[in-house]
Amino acid sequence: MADSSSPREYIHLIQHLIEECILFHMSKEECMEALFKHANIKPVITATVWKELEKENKEFFQAYTKDREERASETETRQRIQKKMLSHSSAAKDTGEDD
Repeated sequence: MADSSSPREYIHLIQHLIEECILFHMSKEECMEALFKHANIKPVITATVWKELEKENKEFFQAYTKDREERASETETRQRIQKKMLSHSSAAKDTGEDD
């Protein structure tokens, strides 16, 4: 924390950075890691501010968590389909089949 900033300003900065993480659909853990790596903010501080934001914005964070879970499920399904398609394509080439 810079010497010229107050604790209130520092917390406001962390809130802003957490909001940026949310725009990138990051989890709390991903946000903690990113803020530590790029802004030298200790994970425990990020986790504490995140927790307070969750308390203040309960409905938003419930919807955000649900959206992240749905996105993860969609991504997993998409990856499975792509893997099957690649597997099928490789098998077709191995057997000499062409579409």
